Amino acid sequence: MSKTAFIFPGQASQFVGMGKDLYDHSPVAKKYYDKANEILGFDIKKVSFEGPIEELKQTKITQPAIFVLSVIVNELLREKGIIPVMTAGHSLGEYSALVCAGAMSFEEALKVVALRGSEMQKAGENNPGTMAAVVGLPDDGLIFEACKEASAAGIVQPANFNSPGQIVISGSIDGVKKGMETAKARGAKIVKELVVSGAFHSPLMQSAVQPLAEKLSGVEFSEPAISVVPNVTAKPTSDKNELKKLLVDQVMSPVLWTKTIQAMIEQGVDTFIEAGPGNVLQGLGKRISKDVRFFGVQTLEELNNLAL
Repeated sequence: MSKTAFIFPGQASQFVGMGKDLYDHSPVAKKYYDKANEILGFDIKKVSFEGPIEELKQTKITQPAIFVLSVIVNELLREKGIIPVMTAGHSLGEYSALVCAGAMSFEEALKVVALRGSEMQKAGENNPGTMAAVVGLPDDGLIFEACKEASAAGIVQPANFNSPGQIVISGSIDGVKKGMETAKARGAKIVKELVVSGAFHSPLMQSAVQPLAEKLSGVEFSEPAISVVPNVTAKPTSDKNELKKLLVDQVMSPVLWTKTIQAMIEQGVDTFIEAGPGNVLQGLGKRISKDVRFFGVQTLEELNNLAL
């Protein structure tokens, strides 16, 4: 019997118009967007549906926008009778995964996501940094060596282990630029700086940690109905206290996405559905394993045409 997992996208999957067709045709989507507007105190619907893209790209808006659409897609998939056995999310997507698993309520998670986005944007403005994709290094150990050597120029560390041979580094502008050079010298095929508003998953996000920890300390977590694979450990868990703690650790720790997908496959998952905007996780997933299936749902058409 097939085992399905829902996986949820992170920042950079946003696009103007996301969620509009679902809002227009689904009472569930309408309910969630209207509730989100109440909680956030600004019109997340309008920015998601109409833009402008400059506004949607602001971290404090991007994060809640992606989260809301992801939770809606989770609900609509369940309405269709598609129930996951496990879940995970990439960075921000971990919050959607926790709602999917029943560990957090939508309302509480959205409040935390709004604070997280706002604090990470602030950290990016106060401590300017950057990120770069490194493709084609034959061994993960080489990226640690490259970052260690480059750290003489400034802060730099691996931020996302996205798929075999695709890693993102993050840190200060000088540190990352030096890291790009050292990665190239160690055999990387492609090294490309990313257009980002901060050095996510690096020590430059330090100022976001305390406010997030304080906010989460007041949030009631429940035992999840299905296990979640957190970014920080890539090990399935149903321990609500661990899941809460790892959300704080995640801000400055690398996203172990390759190991996350591999851990789910080891648990028997053979079908993955990326629930939310974009198709980044499907692309990464296909590079991680050719032996399982990846689908994506972000529109009404995709939902209606989904045949597992």
